[in-house]
Amino acid sequence: MKLVSYNIQYGFGGDGRYDLARAARVVAGADIIALQEVERHWRRTNLDDQPEILSRLLPDYHWVYGPAFDMDASESRDGRVVNRRRQFGTMVLSKLPIVWSRLHALPMRRTVRPLNTRNAALECMIRTPAGPVRVFSLHLAHIAAEERLEQIDYLLDEHRRAVSEGGPWSGADDEPSREWTHGEPEPENPLAAIWMGDFNMEPGSAEYRRIVGGTPYHRGAAYRDGFVDAAAFAAEPAADFHTHEKIIDGRLAKRRLDHCFVGGMLADRVRSASADIGEIASDHFPVRVDIDLETPGLTGRHGGG
Repeated sequence: MKLVSYNIQYGFGGDGRYDLARAARVVAGADIIALQEVERHWRRTNLDDQPEILSRLLPDYHWVYGPAFDMDASESRDGRVVNRRRQFGTMVLSKLPIVWSRLHALPMRRTVRPLNTRNAALECMIRTPAGPVRVFSLHLAHIAAEERLEQIDYLLDEHRRAVSEGGPWSGADDEPSREWTHGEPEPENPLAAIWMGDFNMEPGSAEYRRIVGGTPYHRGAAYRDGFVDAAAFAAEPAADFHTHEKIIDGRLAKRRLDHCFVGGMLADRVRSASADIGEIASDHFPVRVDIDLETPGLTGRHGGG
């Protein structure tokens, strides 16, 4: 299956032009798409409802949007309130149905300067032919490693509790007439997970090591309940790639800030990982991962590991 993660910078390209359709064309065709910096009802983007527009531009997908930033943007019109929310967050689109989703508001440190905003991770459970997998589109803090480490620790704690917590509901329905379950079996909350997004960290950083661990004695080791960098486990490794370019101290810095981390049980299923270097639909470059989620093999309907 083809996965792509893309920070679309709310539709503004590297050339400064606002063109949401251009960003949609970049990701079209992938099986699972994780987008960051998607917004609703901001003046800078014509008060557009970007999730709705993207859903029309990519009509073959199921989708979920998760706002990390939510502010009142309502107005009075002809004496009536027009309710509207100004939002900024992440999105997941999938050719397979998204069984359930939830939004994680990540820890945030209050700043004096510069501006800091709330970050979030959108979690979506998708039943693939290989088994159920929890797919995340996330965006970590851009200011400091300390804040990102707190956010990663939160996500790792949530990850390790997944199987024991269960999904959005559990247990036998003792009020079937109220249709709480719609007659469906308890939904899975598997250990198998994929994290994609803008992590605002580079390989080798403290935050990166918090996710994948230090260099193991056995190279290629993968803990079942931990994560590995898809790029490091690709059967067809791409040349060293970067996902963001910025002038820092007068020099062009090329950095890999966007990543795909897969659960240890998925490590050997990664086939390739790369970035579309030079794509100008955003200030980031999209990350593409080819992973075998077609071959059955993930164990346990509820364990999912």
